[in-house]
Amino acid sequence: MNGYFRTALLLAGLTGLFLAVGYMLGGQSGMVIALGVAVAMNAFAYWNSDKMVLRMYGARQVDAATAPQFYTMVQRLAQRAELPMPKVYIIDNDQPNAFATGRNPENAAVAATTGLLNRLSAEEVAGVMAHELAHIKNHDTLIMTVTATLAGALSMLANFAMFFGGGHGNGENRNNPLGFVGVLLVSILAPIGAMLVQMAISRSREYEADRIGAEISGRPDWLADALEGIQTGAARVPNHQAESNPATAHMFIINPLHGRGVDSLFSTHPSTAERVRRLRSMMMGGSVPPQRPASAPSRRGGSVPDAGGRQKRKSPWG
Repeated sequence: MNGYFRTALLLAGLTGLFLAVGYMLGGQSGMVIALGVAVAMNAFAYWNSDKMVLRMYGARQVDAATAPQFYTMVQRLAQRAELPMPKVYIIDNDQPNAFATGRNPENAAVAATTGLLNRLSAEEVAGVMAHELAHIKNHDTLIMTVTATLAGALSMLANFAMFFGGGHGNGENRNNPLGFVGVLLVSILAPIGAMLVQMAISRSREYEADRIGAEISGRPDWLADALEGIQTGAARVPNHQAESNPATAHMFIINPLHGRGVDSLFSTHPSTAERVRRLRSMMMGGSVPPQRPASAPSRRGGSVPDAGGRQKRKSPWG
């Protein structure tokens, strides 16, 4: 409960940034307008942000007919997590990564890149999907998509700040209480503030999703191995869609950005090494509930993690 309370405070802080930006750009009237924009953006994000993100990354929906192995894996893991079956998407991107989205478990979706399915073993893919289902179970997906929408809108507002009032440093813009100095501060500090809030929200939720995901799969080491593999792959293979839309970076299981400029300074994800350490400690300490893993890997097929891993030649969606 404390984690949810902290997340609520952080979301309130992100909304507060809207008010501060509005005040610095237009005084009290600007703050009222910004409040209206924040409320509208939250409402829009609640109903549409998941569709926007999936469309942004060109995700294509698959089912039991088009991707039987991968779809069946997610289906069985969802049953173990006692969740409704989410929609399943595949993103044609060679960077190994994945995310979950949706306003609630009844309207959720999981998405994996072709890089994830091609580069990781079946067990590792199962660990990743269990992690994403944990986000759905914890209702993190709504928080993450709303945060992405608000942060993106705030950054856009800051980019246009110079046009809203920056050209009137001589005092012509009377609604701006700080004049050109205020506009300059907004354009610099607002995106940084948004990144800090995203970073705090993402880090608090990723550790919990790792823990719950390990319980869903029954094997923390599957996710630990996957995180190490994704970290290596993500560092080598660019994700151009994510680079163009950095406000969505915190939704992925591993930061998809390549650490240019402030991206590495304000990473939206906790340390991969620390996440792996915690997962391996769960395995060694026996903190995972004593249950059979999601499946016993089998070359004959029919197991939950059979997503077309390294031992398989056939594509998991072909």
